[in-house]
Amino acid sequence: MADGLAVAAGHRAGVLSDAWGGSLVRDVALVTGAAAVVGVAAQVSVTVPGSPVPVTGQTFAVLLAGTALGPARGAASMLLYVVAGALGVPWFADGSHGWPAATTGYLLGFVLAAAVVGRLASTGADRRPLRMFGTMVAGNVLIYAVGVPWLAIATGVDVTTALLLGLVPFLPGDLLKALLAAGLLPGSWRLVRRLSDGARRRG
Repeated sequence: MADGLAVAAGHRAGVLSDAWGGSLVRDVALVTGAAAVVGVAAQVSVTVPGSPVPVTGQTFAVLLAGTALGPARGAASMLLYVVAGALGVPWFADGSHGWPAATTGYLLGFVLAAAVVGRLASTGADRRPLRMFGTMVAGNVLIYAVGVPWLAIATGVDVTTALLLGLVPFLPGDLLKALLAAGLLPGSWRLVRRLSDGARRRG
């Protein structure tokens, strides 16, 4: 494993998961595992008074999955999450499943956001704190860009009300998550480089 890490962690590693090489079996495991992690994170849920959209750990897990897996695997993991939940796997917020009318737009936004942040990460955006922070902000913007209009249509409220219910309450938490990711991902890359350097020295 160390030798594989030493080879993959060089210039060819596009996203964090590439640092350990790749195979079809590993890709399937990563996609499935990321979907499951998002499902678990969705159960960390806090109800927002007056809003049909709860505060959950979903968006943080979604964006980390996208950056770690890259655009194709990141989007695939979120597509699996959404489709499996729609078909009955109880891993949406509060153990729900199916097509929750008010929040379906956010779920669809997860797929788009994971693909975009994965693409940004593949250009090295996850290796510097400031760029990683911007990547998280961009991912959140995409989720809200799909989720808020859907919320307005599904609940019959105007756009201003939809913003107050489905965007504003979540901004402080999103900021904290972006700051956390800005330290976590670049820190993970530094660890990978240290492990790679150590493996080369031992070799």
